[in-house]
Amino acid sequence: MSDVIIDLKNISIAFDEETVLDNISLYIRDKEFITLLGPSGCGKTTTLRLIAGFIEPDSGEVFFEGKKMNGVPPHKRQVNTIFQRYALFPNLNVYENVAFGLRIRKLPEKEIREKVAEMLELVNLKGFNKRNIGSLSGGQQQRVAIARALAVDPRVLLLDEPLGALDLKLRKDMQIELKNIQKRLGITFIYVTHDQEEALSMSDTIVVMDNGKIQQIGTPTDVYNEPKNAFVADFIGESNIIEGTMRADFRVEMAGHKFKCLDKGFGVDESVDVVVRPEDVDVVPIENSMISGKVTSITFKGVYYEIIVEIKGFKWMIQSTDYRAPGSIIGLNIEPDAIHIMKKSEYSGLYGDYSFFSEEFEDMSDASIILEEE
Repeated sequence: MSDVIIDLKNISIAFDEETVLDNISLYIRDKEFITLLGPSGCGKTTTLRLIAGFIEPDSGEVFFEGKKMNGVPPHKRQVNTIFQRYALFPNLNVYENVAFGLRIRKLPEKEIREKVAEMLELVNLKGFNKRNIGSLSGGQQQRVAIARALAVDPRVLLLDEPLGALDLKLRKDMQIELKNIQKRLGITFIYVTHDQEEALSMSDTIVVMDNGKIQQIGTPTDVYNEPKNAFVADFIGESNIIEGTMRADFRVEMAGHKFKCLDKGFGVDESVDVVVRPEDVDVVPIENSMISGKVTSITFKGVYYEIIVEIKGFKWMIQSTDYRAPGSIIGLNIEPDAIHIMKKSEYSGLYGDYSFFSEEFEDMSDASIILEEE
């Protein structure tokens, strides 16, 4: 593929005999915003450091535009990295921080002035040239770090949880800004985060990782709507993951009821994992319902209520704009396109039951947050 800029082939890395990356292969396209998503210790930052050249694989190959990069030091790769700790120089002002990489390259002063001005305008810090780093807010410091990294015209920008230190509103603002910068410059962004909402809102492609392996690669829509296993379904948003049995193509049995679905190709009576997102369950009158359950707790979330419902010993999460009192019995309907069938995996049975979730909530004493069953 001519548009592939980075290609990782059969990469394995171990630290102190503990496998951190387990034979992963991944290609990244030019001008793509790709996010490595997963919990702490899944291998995402190690993958970023591998691409940057800070570490070498124990086995496997790293290619940049078809050229093998194993053994090539970081400063000879057309990449730059932004870390959560921005690593700005406190003794230099904003201008000199952004100019730092350009001075190392011994560019003429006129070129440096023009480039710094261009970068500061790009990150909305025009007029900040002489400001001390210590006088800047966290968001402004992050913008300086972005400007400095982009000033040297990298082909690829690596971002290791760069928004982690910012408050929620500023983080959301910077998500939009980073995506806009990436589109305007047309360079490849490889972004590392454990925040699924961040990944969904910013990425062209999401790579979900766990235990040093890639669990799924896809667009945000694909990964959310068509998760490959229970880990992905649980990590990307809230999910009810119920044990089911495929009775035939387009027919699954779960929670004591046979449902129509859109999935086929499974064995007759094959045990499967069934994913139903909380927002896809309709609360209906009992007499019109497919299944029913008892409300064990309810939490007001602003736009909707988060309702925990016990159905045949399994606790579901439902999101509804209608209040339902704890202890009440409610009816539920699920449309065929709201049901997603997955094959059993090593993650089966580990996720998707909100028993533990609701028990934690029921231990809370703040009646304004949660309304308990009497």
